[in-house]
Amino acid sequence: MKRYRDRRTDQLGDALAKQMEREVKASDLTDAELFSFAGFDASAAERGGYSNYSYWMATLRAFFKNKVAVFFLIVMVALLAFTFIQPLLPGQLDPLTIHYGEDGRVLQNLKPGEQGFIFGTNEIGQDIWSRIWSGTRTSLFIGFTVACVEAVLGILMGVLWGYVRKLDFLFTELYNVFDNIPQTLVLILFSYIMNPGVDTIIFALCLTGWLGMARFIRNQIIIIRDRDYNLASRCLGVPTRRIVVKNLLPYLVSVITMRMALAIPSAIGNEVFVTYIGIGMPVDVPSLGNLIDTGRKLMTIPSLRYQLYFPVAILAVITISFYIIGNAFADAADPKSHVK
Repeated sequence: MKRYRDRRTDQLGDALAKQMEREVKASDLTDAELFSFAGFDASAAERGGYSNYSYWMATLRAFFKNKVAVFFLIVMVALLAFTFIQPLLPGQLDPLTIHYGEDGRVLQNLKPGEQGFIFGTNEIGQDIWSRIWSGTRTSLFIGFTVACVEAVLGILMGVLWGYVRKLDFLFTELYNVFDNIPQTLVLILFSYIMNPGVDTIIFALCLTGWLGMARFIRNQIIIIRDRDYNLASRCLGVPTRRIVVKNLLPYLVSVITMRMALAIPSAIGNEVFVTYIGIGMPVDVPSLGNLIDTGRKLMTIPSLRYQLYFPVAILAVITISFYIIGNAFADAADPKSHVK
């Protein structure tokens, strides 16, 4: 059997050699033409090992391929820009001023467009258009502040919790204590204890809001802390701070971005909730919570329901935009999606 296979191999080799000889004769090419030395180009050799890969540029390219996310990003940027530009535009009214007619009566519950009021007036004659944009500024300030505090505290505590084994027991017990206290109860309690206002809402939301981010970061750190490159860094004596910044956190950019994007509408929603139950922002501070609470009381009057629809529409745009943008950017920040 072995002699048969060897004979078949020899026959196949002879056949291939004869075929190559026939092809060379048919093409009338000499050995010099068939075989020649390739020229060496030093600059071309250097270019072969060059890569212009950039993590953030690749992330942005992947993000801008998502047309839906780009659309909502444009909507969100336009909304934020107009929110801060609106008071500087000519003809804008003060959100707290009560307007009176020529007969001295309060211009209450004017419909949109009446007497120059774009969104009409409320029951005490205040301009709803100005109050909506002022309330949006207040709610966005609360949302961004809470999201930044949660990110800083959550990332710091989560990294220490997950990477430093000696602190695991301490942070676990601390988490168990704070996590068993409902955030709604904390909001209500501090709203009663402290003076109602922006500072009170921010403090109450930040007091326990970082727990979710910290536990999420801790779980991610535990997954990757003992990988080979981290063990090699520790064996080489690399400082813990550098390992965290260079080895661990870059893998968490996508999830951190997504959590922050979701924290902003969540904080705004909590502000709306505590104002809705009557213990949130004072009535002299416009916010989306105050506007929605005012509109809720008028839902039984069909002609006045517009006072609820306008602030709810703004809140819906903010919530949907941040959700879609956050998820799209989280997917784009994943290095697996960086295909050139």
